Amino acid sequence: MPTARTSPKGNPVVACQGLTKVFKDFWLRQRARAVDNLTFEIQPHEVFGLLGPNGSGKSTTIKIILGLLRPTSGRVAVFGLPPTDVSMKRRIGYLPEESYLYPFLDARETLDYYGKLFELDRRTRQRRIDELLDMVGLTAAQFRLVREYSKGMQRRIGIAQALINDPDFLILDEPTTGLDPIGTRQIKDLIIELGRRGKTVLLSSHLLADVEDCVSRMVILYGGRQRAEGTCDALLQSQNRTSIETDALDDDTLAEVDRVIRARTGGAVLRVSHPRQTLEALFLDIVEKARAERIETSGAQAGGVTAAFLRAQPDDARALIDRLAKDEPASAVAGSVPVHPAGPDQSVIGLLARDEAPEAPTPPPSKPVDTSEVDRSVIGSLLDRPDEEPKR
Repeated sequence: MPTARTSPKGNPVVACQGLTKVFKDFWLRQRARAVDNLTFEIQPHEVFGLLGPNGSGKSTTIKIILGLLRPTSGRVAVFGLPPTDVSMKRRIGYLPEESYLYPFLDARETLDYYGKLFELDRRTRQRRIDELLDMVGLTAAQFRLVREYSKGMQRRIGIAQALINDPDFLILDEPTTGLDPIGTRQIKDLIIELGRRGKTVLLSSHLLADVEDCVSRMVILYGGRQRAEGTCDALLQSQNRTSIETDALDDDTLAEVDRVIRARTGGAVLRVSHPRQTLEALFLDIVEKARAERIETSGAQAGGVTAAFLRAQPDDARALIDRLAKDEPASAVAGSVPVHPAGPDQSVIGLLARDEAPEAPTPPPSKPVDTSEVDRSVIGSLLDRPDEEPKR
């Protein structure tokens, strides 16, 4: 039986308890305590931030979660299984801190290689490659060798390979390293969109502004130890000051406001300023104007919309499986599936049907076939499960 696409409600995707990792030298003397008694959980459909300065233990924690390192002590579980269990690896997408890519392959060949590792069929691989290249803005450079890419362009193709298997759990280690402001904004928007679509995301970064815009909950590390944990609002909201934003006020009005505050609270107006746009907003505005003027560039283009296969609603797919378990006909199930807001082509049935559409018509069977079995096989082929694809 295939592994369920999502964790049962209430069960964390990642659970770490008393996690400790000590690196030792050749003589088994303690060299560095990278992670020290770390405890946290990542819930399903959550965008979770792992923050801290360089050397705080973020990457070590991620490698332990992936099973690449063994903890010195403590326990960790991913989807309720130990990190070394191979069965749940196909449900994880990983972008390492450094993009390790084959320099002699181009972008399409790189994504095709990773798609084959996940045993995706050729038709599914080609469709997803087209969508991902458009999403990360590398369609125009898809036939250039990876060794000719800039660091930012290599980062973009690295993000695409982390998404090729449509993972339930996405781990991003410093995803915006080397990206320009356009790519950084796009990656942040992508993380937010994946969170809305029910994906679980672990975002590790020391760029606090990037994390603040994306995560719903975070842990802050220093020296391998947990220093703070909570939601952005709980950790960032100041309780001892109040901000009031109005239309522009003249000096007399400001003086009157200051007089009222002093009389009633004993405080004072601490600062008066005019709001300004962020440098990011200014930069993106300039780029948009240049793009409108059709100015050419040889670098990565601005990315397109989120890949269609990443926009599929997981709840709708689960509803399909539940109804099939009750032996309902495929035609009745397909007719009742809700259409995705992006349009009829983005419905679950539409997306899944394109994944596994047969390349050539098959001859009719020579003997009667049980219709219930036909219905179940049709929907089974639509569910885009590489591990269910019949072996040739």
